[in-house]
Amino acid sequence: MNSTEGEGSVAAIVRKLDAIAAEFDRLTNELEDPAVGGDHRRAREVSIKRAAIEPIATEYTRYKGLMRESRALREAIREGDAGGDADLAAMAREELPGVEAEAASALERIKGNLVNSEDRAVGSVMLEVRAGTGGDEATLWARDLLDIYGKYAAGKGWSFEVLEMSAEPSVGGVRSAVVNVRGEGVWSEMAFEAGVHSVKRVPATEAQGRVHTSTATVAVLPEPEEVQVKIDWANDVTEDVTTAQGPGGQNVNKVATAVKLVHKATGIEVRMQESKSQQQNRERARRLMMARLYELERRKVHEARAAARSAQIGSGERSEKIRTYRWKDGIVADERLPGEYPLRNILAGQLGGLFGDLREMETRRRLEDL
Repeated sequence: MNSTEGEGSVAAIVRKLDAIAAEFDRLTNELEDPAVGGDHRRAREVSIKRAAIEPIATEYTRYKGLMRESRALREAIREGDAGGDADLAAMAREELPGVEAEAASALERIKGNLVNSEDRAVGSVMLEVRAGTGGDEATLWARDLLDIYGKYAAGKGWSFEVLEMSAEPSVGGVRSAVVNVRGEGVWSEMAFEAGVHSVKRVPATEAQGRVHTSTATVAVLPEPEEVQVKIDWANDVTEDVTTAQGPGGQNVNKVATAVKLVHKATGIEVRMQESKSQQQNRERARRLMMARLYELERRKVHEARAAARSAQIGSGERSEKIRTYRWKDGIVADERLPGEYPLRNILAGQLGGLFGDLREMETRRRLEDL
């Protein structure tokens, strides 16, 4: 990159930072509004958005101060060279490299925060876990994954609400589940879980002690605000209300409470039956429908931007195997990272180190694309 391109890149980043600083001030003022303070859900959403950009706004204020100091030092040097205060010019010449190095370092930190700020602003996701290949053992593995995520969410102080669960009662496994996970930074971490999780272990039902490979598929959908996804529920979506169905197809509820929604334009289908309340099932189904439609549009934009790249790291394609859990070796290997992680820590819900490494990798990639 030549100097002109570099200056243009910095100017573009500064324009973006000015907009973020203005947004930070707007959100701060909104939180001080009594009407927002009285609406706990709205206050939480605004707080998450504000927290997502606060490191950028704070660091940018510091960066601007350093740049003002740099300009003042350069002016002092210029005046000294023109016959002004020579001692002041000498001091300025000594201090300038340190100030400019500090400003450059601040700008790099800002860029790292900048490429991840939109992710941190998403405070709610729909987590879908489905048993894959491996029969009963796959359903047990899907259940184990849900347990891992539940433990991690509890440690982070996130809410973990099971919206829909299709169990395999014969072995105590889970065929599929939809969970709403809500909290600060939830998308910036849980988005890495989208893909196929493979486990190599001896199933409880294996009499000869042979290691089997089973899989579970995880999808992570950012839950949009209603203003981000416009759906005409009366005209865009068909709704059927039926009795809930059990594993064998038998009715488990004599009252029509299960809700099935089909989006006409895309064919996306959602069914909810976990609650005995038809209204609650409808509300949950609509939330999941909005999340899936939002993810569809987000994916289109992502694919368009990434068309020129040969490798899409972290694209969340559900067919991708992202991680292998090896019981015999006691390790977990992520396909996107060079290292390995202790299995016992992961099973205990200690995902922080793994997520940290994935965030660092993704940040580097995004900075290269700036």
